[in-house]
Amino acid sequence: MLRVGLLLGLFGVVGTGIVAITEALTREQIAANERAALRQAIEAVLPSTTYNNPILEDTLQVSDPLLGTENPILAYRARRDSQPVAVILTPVAPEGYNGAIKLLVGIHYDGSLAGVRVLSHKETPGLGDEIEEGKSEWILGFRNRSLGNPPESKWQVKRDGGTFDQFTGATVTPRAIVKAVRNTLKYFENHRHRLFSKEEEHFHGSPR
Repeated sequence: MLRVGLLLGLFGVVGTGIVAITEALTREQIAANERAALRQAIEAVLPSTTYNNPILEDTLQVSDPLLGTENPILAYRARRDSQPVAVILTPVAPEGYNGAIKLLVGIHYDGSLAGVRVLSHKETPGLGDEIEEGKSEWILGFRNRSLGNPPESKWQVKRDGGTFDQFTGATVTPRAIVKAVRNTLKYFENHRHRLFSKEEEHFHGSPR
């Protein structure tokens, strides 16, 4: 009995060690994959030829209800020869049909949109998932838009009297994204100078 107990204990220790090692290795790989995906998404909305600073390191932690989440997010700041070019934010559209939709929103220093992409969502396949670039071109329609283009009152889907298309059989999803992008532009307008201030603390770490 003692021998069996010792063997079981040994197996338990070895098994726990293997799980811990695997988890650590997997965590590093997941973080690396997330960082690569973020870099690719940023490149899609803001080509690296437009800035020459290390954008994934030139970051600022920000928090505001307009960004759709209570959790702080990172603002990635693009500069060229130390001059501000654009900021990349990862706000949340909390009113998606099946839950929150995480976005990537690039905004030029002049307040116009560099582009918008969906980072993650749980919308219905075949309906709400048309927000994905690979499923339709709808998300590309935000490029070069601003709070004045269209006028702020038209920052709605057409069913609500606005400018932006909705999907057949799925209005909730595009409505949520249009609202989130509009709110992100409002946040930028309110905090433009702070976002690019050299006096602000830099936060270096894994993307949130």
